[in-house]
Amino acid sequence: MTTTDAPETQIVADPDVPLVRITREFDAPREKVFRAHTDPELVVQWQGPSGMEARVEHYDCRTGGSYRYVHAQDGVEYGFHGCFHEVRPPELIVQTFTFEGMPDGVALEKLVLEELPGGRTRLTATSLVDSFADRDAFLASGMDSGVREGYQRLDALLAR
Repeated sequence: MTTTDAPETQIVADPDVPLVRITREFDAPREKVFRAHTDPELVVQWQGPSGMEARVEHYDCRTGGSYRYVHAQDGVEYGFHGCFHEVRPPELIVQTFTFEGMPDGVALEKLVLEELPGGRTRLTATSLVDSFADRDAFLASGMDSGVREGYQRLDALLAR
């Protein structure tokens, strides 16, 4: 299954393994895109669906570090947490990801940033989950609109 909002954002469900792959290009240097993913003051400005407030509880983005953040809307909070397994500036972040509403579902995520000509960056993010059912539930959760909306805000942040 492939869904595409615009040519620059692709969200693909792998047919052979329970994995979702997101590919997106940004008109910004790799170092700037990496910083937007690792600096908690920047992360809260772009991550997640529109209309939700983001709050970082802690964000220690280094190999061996951990994070927890909350998205809130209309008094309802959604918590997320995980551990950073490998952080290699400005090219790689490997982490776990848990939505606290489904604490038994832990994804292994890998973010790769590739430098492109003209000061551009290609982001490839993969999320590997336990089963195809979990992967399909992840896709059905609305994560695709949150990813697209977040990346639109990230474009604006990177342009500043």
